[in-house]
Amino acid sequence: METTYRRPAFNTLMTRLKEPRKFIQVLAGPRQTGKTTLAQQVMKAINMASLMQTADSPTLRDSVWIEQVWNNARRQTRLEGKRREFLLVLDEVQKVPGWQETVKRLWDEDSAEGIPVKAVILGSSPLLMQKGLTESLAGRFELIHITHWLYTEMKKAFGWDLEQYLFFGGYPGAALLIEDQIRWSDYINDSLVETTISRDIFLMTNIQKPALLRRLFQLGCDYSGQILSYNKMLGQLQDAGNTTTLAEYLKLLSGAGMLTGIEKYSGSQVRRRASSPKLNVLNTSFITSQNIHSIDVAQNDPAFWGRLVESAIGAHLINSSMHSKVEVFYWRDRNKEVDFVLRLGDRLAAIEVKSGRNKGILPGMEVFNKKFAPVVKLLVGEGGVSIKEFLSRPASHWLE
Repeated sequence: METTYRRPAFNTLMTRLKEPRKFIQVLAGPRQTGKTTLAQQVMKAINMASLMQTADSPTLRDSVWIEQVWNNARRQTRLEGKRREFLLVLDEVQKVPGWQETVKRLWDEDSAEGIPVKAVILGSSPLLMQKGLTESLAGRFELIHITHWLYTEMKKAFGWDLEQYLFFGGYPGAALLIEDQIRWSDYINDSLVETTISRDIFLMTNIQKPALLRRLFQLGCDYSGQILSYNKMLGQLQDAGNTTTLAEYLKLLSGAGMLTGIEKYSGSQVRRRASSPKLNVLNTSFITSQNIHSIDVAQNDPAFWGRLVESAIGAHLINSSMHSKVEVFYWRDRNKEVDFVLRLGDRLAAIEVKSGRNKGILPGMEVFNKKFAPVVKLLVGEGGVSIKEFLSRPASHWLE
């Protein structure tokens, strides 16, 4: 059997599909992170007849198409006069207008009549998928987050070392192109970044200022790992937008798995939401694919390499926490800062990253410890947990 690199998600999906029919299984995550391959591996491994169909087609798909495919799956459950379970996989379903209402109706009909169609839905726009699920399919689905590939996955699949992962990021489809950096860079920017923005965001969301959203993404790549107020962003972007628009666009970019704004940790939910975000790309390839540095030149640029290290650690914490209840924050008080704060229930972990980059601000671990008493105080880098070890463990590990 072929090797499965997304093993946790594979095991979760296999376990759920072997249970009595209960919920629609939803795999949501950024483009080119292995959702389709994972579903195909499950279809091969599970003892169940199956069918995969995709809405990612040059011809327009509509709700009638979903119904036709679903009815075909229903017929398969009755072959040879016997009732048997059948697995239906719908890929890129968020591209079908009104998909959630159609799926809800068909699922409810099957539930009422005892038709054993088990459904798996794949979507490359997590934010839009989440919206459709919570609005129409509440109580009928279970969500499995498919994130950018982690260091351990890229190492296992392609034999990458730490430096390659920090520079080239976690896109498996681009891994075979890294010997030709120009080709690799074009693939990241044209096939992944541009496609995500133009097809997963612009075509499915009413964007009043598309140029502003593009420039915000570029700004986030340039300032990844740094705290930037929305007003300062507007100044950098030189646009007539407003802070509300920027916050909404940042949320869309985060939902598409591109760029997020980490909130400041505070005892007050209101104060957290009003704080300046710490920008962080969710894949370091977004930084390096837009830069003229080669990996050798980048490693000899302490400021640039340090920014990559901190961005990789932030991306790792966010991506690996999606399979848990761990929340990721930063903390700053005047000129003192804690790079990352993890929270699980009432337990806190404070993380300081020693990357070699001069941040111009003092470590704030001592102040944070006196104020919030974290159960874990962690230094990552020289003198502490190695970057390689840190990237080999999920965020939840540090609060177990």
